[in-house]
Amino acid sequence: MSRIGRKPIPVPKGVEVKKDGNTVLVKGPKGSLTTPIVPGIAVSVEGNVVSFTRKDDEGRSRAAHGLMRALIANNVLGVTQGFKKELDIVGVGYRAEVKGKEVVFQLGYPVRFPIPKGIDVAVDGKTGHITVTGIDKQQVGQTAAEIRSLREPDPYKGKGIKYSDEQIRRKAGKAAGK
Repeated sequence: MSRIGRKPIPVPKGVEVKKDGNTVLVKGPKGSLTTPIVPGIAVSVEGNVVSFTRKDDEGRSRAAHGLMRALIANNVLGVTQGFKKELDIVGVGYRAEVKGKEVVFQLGYPVRFPIPKGIDVAVDGKTGHITVTGIDKQQVGQTAAEIRSLREPDPYKGKGIKYSDEQIRRKAGKAAGK
């Protein structure tokens, strides 16, 4: 049995989990999320506990068992607390600001980044600190990765957009010739 898949998910107060055909609907104070059920995995909602079982012991079923449990656990966490990713802009003249439904970056060239539905982006103009928040863990991570990819950190000077907890491995510059 999958160690992750066997663990039941306790449903906190104020959160409602419903199995509706081939999807699981999770409603909470911050919003609602739906996740399709992976074939071969059975989901049961009893009281304040969600549990998962699988039909057979094949490799795909074992992998999907833990996956399904992790996806629903992330949904429950998302509708109660939400998820957050933080990024920093490093470089002289590099900056960003939120204008309506998009973020306008100056990264040596202007870039307009549309903010996806369900995601909030906050920018501290003085420090170049960007905060991406939302209830869907995958969408928050994907948006943060797309923002970082606009100007990835340079290994020589460290300029670019990086995650706040990311360590940039610096390289030595060109050695002086003799």
